[in-house]
Amino acid sequence: MNCSEAKNISIRAVLESFSLFPSKENPRTAFYFAFDREEKTPSLSVDFKNNTAFDFGTGKSYDSISIVQAMKRCSVSDALKYLEPFDFSFQKQNLNLNQNLKLESLPKGYEIIDFKEIQHPALLDYLKSRNVEDQKKWVEEVHYRMNDKNYFGIGFKNDSGGYEIRNAYSKICLGKKDITSIKNDSKEVRIFEGFFDFLSFKKVENYLEKETSDYIILNSVSMIDKIKTVLENYNNIELYFDNDEAGTRAVELVKNEMKSAEDGRILYSGFKDVNEWLIQNNPREERHLKYRRR
Repeated sequence: MNCSEAKNISIRAVLESFSLFPSKENPRTAFYFAFDREEKTPSLSVDFKNNTAFDFGTGKSYDSISIVQAMKRCSVSDALKYLEPFDFSFQKQNLNLNQNLKLESLPKGYEIIDFKEIQHPALLDYLKSRNVEDQKKWVEEVHYRMNDKNYFGIGFKNDSGGYEIRNAYSKICLGKKDITSIKNDSKEVRIFEGFFDFLSFKKVENYLEKETSDYIILNSVSMIDKIKTVLENYNNIELYFDNDEAGTRAVELVKNEMKSAEDGRILYSGFKDVNEWLIQNNPREERHLKYRRR
């Protein structure tokens, strides 16, 4: 793909690939909130006819290439590489329904288009930014339609057939909200708030000399009540919740029900969650050994 071809790619489609949507629009123009700062009034204007964007806050103009450069802080060649999939990814309408997805559970306005191994550069970059690119076997690239527009993201399936969808700019759930259970016929279970914490733990599990266990990912701390009866099946319970008030309440709730439950947050003391610890601390084996001796 050359620059001339790339500039013909719809800026609207590019923005949607980053899960950025208009705050208000008409047939010719749309206004978006700026992608590089917080603001109360949308200042990024997109001209659909000329396929250009203008930021009234900074005075900068963009085409399809330069807006990718600005958002990813990359070179022209890297922007062109990012835009390559736009030749086909939004054209693909092959409905792959052999994924055991309970389509009836999806809210109106949603349609799953396709599942596949994560391949899109934006999603691979996002996994790398979270330091879990080597754990992509647990997630999928999910393409879906919402309000007659196509989107994609990293999908993590829950027990009701819904999907937690994540990318660098979006955090939604397609379908019914539920926990995700991963069973390995173990009498030990490890419980996480979100799937990035689960992926992070799996990355260091061998270093911690932890045996494979069963896993429960809440996908929201609000789902904590759903697992009470399930926990009766386990001899050992490890909790890896966020280091915040909600996480502390969740730990207390589980420990009140199951006295044997362990608060695993000592592993990432001083960090918000397992993933932040993994990203910022880049833990080495000697730290894991220190953790094991406690």
